[in-house]
Amino acid sequence: MGTASPDETLLFEARLMLDNQFAEKVMWQNKAYHIVKQYGRMKLKAEIETVHQQLFTRPQHMGFSQKIRQLFSKL
Repeated sequence: MGTASPDETLLFEARLMLDNQFAEKVMWQNKAYHIVKQYGRMKLKAEIETVHQQLFTRPQHMGFSQKIRQLFSKL
């Protein structure tokens, strides 16, 4: 994760080369981190889209929606 000291990094890399089981565990952990990160991004995008839909379709937000559209129509 980039927080280890140079000595710790060197030891970690040496262990990866020498211990196949450890290397496999590290690989699976990295895959798990990647999947969790992707899932988090997907959830955040869905939440942002929900807010966007609410702000630009609900009658109580029409004033806000019009102001935003006016700002971007000037560009």
